[in-house]
Amino acid sequence: MSIYLIMVIILIFLAASDLVVGVTNDAVNFLNSARGARAAKHWIIMTIASAGIFIGATFSSGMMEVARKGIFHPQEFFFSEIMIIYLAVMLTDIILLDAYNSLALPTSTTVSIVFELLGAAVAMSILKIGRNPIETLGDLSKYINSDKALAIIAGILLSVIIAFTVGAVVQFFTRLVFTFKYEKRLKRYGAIWGGFCIAIITYFILIKGAKGSSFMTAEAKEWIQMNTWLILGLSFLGWSIIIQIFRWIFKVNISRMIILVGTFALAFAFAGNDLVNFIGVPLAGLKSYQAFAAVPGADPGTFSMAFLSGKVQTETYMLLIAGLIMVVTLWTSKKSRHVSKTELNIARHGAGNERFGSTALSRSLVRAAVSFNYFIQRHVPVHVRNMVNVRFSRPVTSSATEAQSFDMIRASMNLTVASSLIALGTSLGLPLSTTYVTFMVSMGTTLADRAWGRESAVYRITGVFTVIAGWFMTAIIAFTVAMIFAVLIDFGGIYAIVALFILAIFLLIKTYRNFSKKEKEEKTIIWENEEDDIFALCNNFTSKILDIVPGMLENTIESLYKEDKRELKKMKEQVKNLLLDTKNRKNQFTVRLRDIEEESLEYGHFYLQMLHYIREFSHSLDQIICACYEHIDNNHCGTNPEQHEELTTLYTKVNGIFGTVCNMVKTQDFKQKEPIKRAQEALLEDIAQYQKNQVRRIKHGVTNTRNSVLYLSILSGTKDLLIDVIRLLKVQSKFTPVLPENIILEN
Repeated sequence: MSIYLIMVIILIFLAASDLVVGVTNDAVNFLNSARGARAAKHWIIMTIASAGIFIGATFSSGMMEVARKGIFHPQEFFFSEIMIIYLAVMLTDIILLDAYNSLALPTSTTVSIVFELLGAAVAMSILKIGRNPIETLGDLSKYINSDKALAIIAGILLSVIIAFTVGAVVQFFTRLVFTFKYEKRLKRYGAIWGGFCIAIITYFILIKGAKGSSFMTAEAKEWIQMNTWLILGLSFLGWSIIIQIFRWIFKVNISRMIILVGTFALAFAFAGNDLVNFIGVPLAGLKSYQAFAAVPGADPGTFSMAFLSGKVQTETYMLLIAGLIMVVTLWTSKKSRHVSKTELNIARHGAGNERFGSTALSRSLVRAAVSFNYFIQRHVPVHVRNMVNVRFSRPVTSSATEAQSFDMIRASMNLTVASSLIALGTSLGLPLSTTYVTFMVSMGTTLADRAWGRESAVYRITGVFTVIAGWFMTAIIAFTVAMIFAVLIDFGGIYAIVALFILAIFLLIKTYRNFSKKEKEEKTIIWENEEDDIFALCNNFTSKILDIVPGMLENTIESLYKEDKRELKKMKEQVKNLLLDTKNRKNQFTVRLRDIEEESLEYGHFYLQMLHYIREFSHSLDQIICACYEHIDNNHCGTNPEQHEELTTLYTKVNGIFGTVCNMVKTQDFKQKEPIKRAQEALLEDIAQYQKNQVRRIKHGVTNTRNSVLYLSILSGTKDLLIDVIRLLKVQSKFTPVLPENIILEN
């Protein structure tokens, strides 16, 4: 088996893998509007998107022009060089996209593939120039089409600015018209509005989704371009009539209809166009191999790739297989939902758990926005401000609508504006990224809808900048890594190919395992799945924490003695999750209050007190674990046998106290309250004695400074745990109501 056949087999395998990681990344583009607005049941949304993907795949040409001749001039390269370029590109692409998926950051598959091609092609061009004594780096333009790369970069900047601005402006006026109480207004002129939105989406399907179809002739494409306004006008009239009839007969929800049609359209366009980002390069490699193999005795080092400059069509069965892989991935990928959460978290209406922190830039922008708002208030008449504020006032939401990230009006505008901008850019021949446009339109509509309040603005803006920075990093990383891989393959041959392939598989498996592990360890709050009664909710959560804390303390003590850095790192991650969980519960308490029955409100203060002491547990444990991890990470010695014996004895007694308190909380029987307080006081005296023992060891030079500081810190942290658990017990014992029959505490 020749090395080039092996390369083709690897390319085909990477094509299938790239479809998986690519759909995981791009599903956010066409699913998030429907997901965020809860426009329909999950299976309905997924079915419509799947239909769009599968049908769109059959409309795809399957062979990306950029992969053949957009970035480099294929006639200047030989078969052996082209195969190195394509293999370096695919190895880079699958690693890069999977890394972004694991970080839950959406990026552009178009930009990644373009800059990977550019990086690998530049590497091969430089190697060719170096081997040719009559050429210099000034001849690089002979091999590389640099104008395309510059156009892509310009497209990034333009799409980010234009999509955000247009999305904000359109959403502002749409909300002025419909307000947040839009049901009555939809009854009056919803058919006209729906006809307008779906007409734009229909044109988007024609101009963007079907443009690469082998079924559409050049004449048909030209006719669509020449009759844009006619198509829009007839679509508007036809859809308005259809929607009105559907309203009369079936009482359809117009917003839901727009969202589902838009979801189908974006999924259709994704498969029709972005499919080539995943299989375009491998198919170009396959076609290159077939052309080379068709000439017996051809030399791979001199066989020209000039044929790639012409039109190359992909077989329909390949497109169907690719479409099937994408549909299966759409239904099964957990990372896809992970990526979706990033955009929905930034775009949601209202405060809550924030994934991103604040930065100096985001704080500066918020301060500037607040100052600008004061300026507007001074110069805009009061009656105008009041009129706008009334139309933007959001009614108090129930838990059902709280589950929505945004309402259906905003979801409709996300899809309509994104479709119109992508269709416009495509008709003008501009290089646009679907990811960039859909994300920035969503951010623009979020801003216009006043979803970024003073409580959340800095965190949301940080999130936006993080995603945008990731886009530019995509280009830089893709270019650099593909260049390095191409050089390694050129010099290392089959050994480098095998090594890089194994590296790619290893990284895929590693990120998958890390993601699965993180998903299991993360303790997210899903209020609707918990008890309706706040008293039961509080006690069950408290008892769980009282069960967890002693075990974590034991693991830390044992790992410190054994100098087990890996286990301490796991404990460090676990306690961070515990801190995040309690923080999220405290932040979400205002949402929880809306669903509390009036007679249960008296327990609200009780619940906050519980959270306070549990947070104190978490902080004390965090300080102990982090100190131990840092100590071992710096290669210091663990505890000596005498210290370990004292800490083990200490843990055993702490475990007894926590276990008893936990049992009292579960049973709401506090007869052991006084004995536990006495046991705690005795254990505090033991801690004081252990501190004296350590002082004696220091005096006699038995332990060094680092060890002593750490040991005393552990004793101090354990003392805080014991003090807080008794405070928690006191609060619990004050709230011992007669439990209703329907409240059952977990055992």
